[in-house]
Amino acid sequence: MWTDLGCIASNSLHVIEKLNKFVEENNLENIKIVQVGCFGLCSQGPIVVVKPEDTFYAIVKPEDVEDIINIHIKEGKIVERLLCKDTDGKIVKKLEEVGFYKKQKKIALKNCGIIDPENIDEYIALDGYKALEIALFKLNPEKVIEEIK
Repeated sequence: MWTDLGCIASNSLHVIEKLNKFVEENNLENIKIVQVGCFGLCSQGPIVVVKPEDTFYAIVKPEDVEDIINIHIKEGKIVERLLCKDTDGKIVKKLEEVGFYKKQKKIALKNCGIIDPENIDEYIALDGYKALEIALFKLNPEKVIEEIK
C-alpha cells in the first residue's frame, strides 16, 4: 500500500476506506480507487484526482466521499467546494495548474497519480522497463556504456 505519511496524518486512509466501501455498497462498476505516492502538496492532502478529466480535489475528508461519487461520478458535475486553491487563492481544477508544478518536469515520477504503483502491468503498459529492453535486445555492451555516459 502506497500512501504518504503526511496524507495519512490528514486522514487519507479513512478517505480511501470510505471510497472503496461506498463504491462496493452501491455496486458501482468501472470505478477504480488507486492509492499513490506523494504528490508533494502536503498542505492540500488528502488529494483525490478523478480521471479521465483529472479533476483535482484537495483537503478531502471522509464525509466528502459521497459528494464526489454522487455529484461528480454519477451526475458529471464538479464539486466546486472541494477544488484546490493555489497559494494566490485562485481555484485550480487540475493538478498541473498548481503553481508548485508549473516549472517542474517530472521524469522519474511522471506516472505518479496515473498508474497503480503496485501493479507492474500498468508500469509496463506505459513503457516501464523500456530502457532495459533496449539495452538487452537492441544495443551491444559498448553502446549501453555510451548511452550511460
